[in-house]
Amino acid sequence: MATLAFNHAAQPAEPMQLPRNVEAEAALLGAMMIDNRLADDIVDRIEPGHFYEPLHGRIFAAIKTLRSSDMLATPVTLRPMFEADEGMKELGGPAYLASLTGSGAGLIGARQFAQQIYDLAMLRALVTVGRTLVDRAMDTSEEVNPRAQIEAAEEELFKVAADGGAESSVKTFVQATTMAVKMAERALNSGGNLSGVTTGLDSVNAKIGGMHHSDLMILAGRPGMGKTSLATNIAFNAARRWMRDMEDGIPPSQSVGAKVAFFSLEMSADQLATRILAEQSGISSEALRMGKISRAEFEKLATAAAELENLPLFIDDTGGLSIGALHTRVRRLQRRHNNEIGLVVVDYLQLLTGSGKSSDGNRVQEISEISRGLKTLAKDLNVPVLALSQLSRAVEQREDKRPQLSDLRESGSIEQDADMVWFVFREDYYVAQKEPKRPMEGDDGKIFEDHAKWATDMERVFGLAELIVAKQRHGATGKVVLRFDPTITRFSDYAGY
Repeated sequence: MATLAFNHAAQPAEPMQLPRNVEAEAALLGAMMIDNRLADDIVDRIEPGHFYEPLHGRIFAAIKTLRSSDMLATPVTLRPMFEADEGMKELGGPAYLASLTGSGAGLIGARQFAQQIYDLAMLRALVTVGRTLVDRAMDTSEEVNPRAQIEAAEEELFKVAADGGAESSVKTFVQATTMAVKMAERALNSGGNLSGVTTGLDSVNAKIGGMHHSDLMILAGRPGMGKTSLATNIAFNAARRWMRDMEDGIPPSQSVGAKVAFFSLEMSADQLATRILAEQSGISSEALRMGKISRAEFEKLATAAAELENLPLFIDDTGGLSIGALHTRVRRLQRRHNNEIGLVVVDYLQLLTGSGKSSDGNRVQEISEISRGLKTLAKDLNVPVLALSQLSRAVEQREDKRPQLSDLRESGSIEQDADMVWFVFREDYYVAQKEPKRPMEGDDGKIFEDHAKWATDMERVFGLAELIVAKQRHGATGKVVLRFDPTITRFSDYAGY
């Protein structure tokens, strides 16, 4: 111990010393080597990087390695691992390991020492974040973007706060069963079939049980299938259910609705609002955009807008967001709304960008980073995340245009990270494209017959859509038939199926 203190004293004084307690580190390591039961309890509480003295971090890592193999961690068994360690040689060689166990001072307060080491590591991390923030703010040599710097600092602060959260995430079986019973009670109180956040579509709720907390759901489809419309419908339905439950005095913990954060990377906020108002007022969204509405229709529109002015649906239409910036913005919304954001929607996944560090120009790796980031967001905030995704053109090459998991564009990691994968498919979209020549007077019977057959096929599928549940961790796969009204972009339950 004395040798270590001398080593540090001999170093030049720092302008501002970082928070540390090297003596507590040494005492903790000594206690862990004396009593390996203490080591087993502590190795999951802190990490090697939490030690200020690098050598202490390496010793801790070596103890952790031995105990993970159920081997004794003592000065004798650790010695071969440090024969060539330069840092150990400066302190007198492997004999330093034995000196750590000399006093046994850490046996009584080992857990307190571990907590202090962790707390001091967090303080050092905060100092680093602060210094980096100051350096970036003072550097005006590059393009100045204060908002981006603030978001980067928030992300770094969150990483500091999240570090070491493994211990707090460990739950006893009674805690886990209590949560499971509460979820079952919530499903029972909602009338059955619904243990998560409602989609507003009874047939979909019956299939998936609602959108479960910490789940990543991927909603994919080819252009023109209506995936943005379906996501908007679901977001609106969840937000409206929350609003009505609050008006009815239902406690937030028992509501199957949710406050919704909608990140629209493709459409503007007013375009999304137009879709929702069209759906609620029953007026064509095209007519709304072009102003082709009557006075009576405008009054219906104004009434719908007034009813929805308190709707807890928050739209962020910033383009080109990175996965890190998305995390930051969701957490910021959570803070502003008392941690009541219960659903996050992202339209769409391929418009997000990665960190720029892991991708190195490789789009597949970047998409993998984004899908993992979305799953991490769902778990960290314990909310369902619904992310829209494109599909590859392989769908168009097949006779049966129904999507498959292999059609998910650019990365297999999307399928791996997702708890559920949904495909939206509208057969009428493809049948409409196959319309034969319209018959005219004087045409032969074959032309009339072909068009009549096409009209029959179109009548059979018009206004119908399939939600294909291709993957579901919590239940069976299959499909749900829905009705789709293209004039007001609304999906609804189909009673005739």
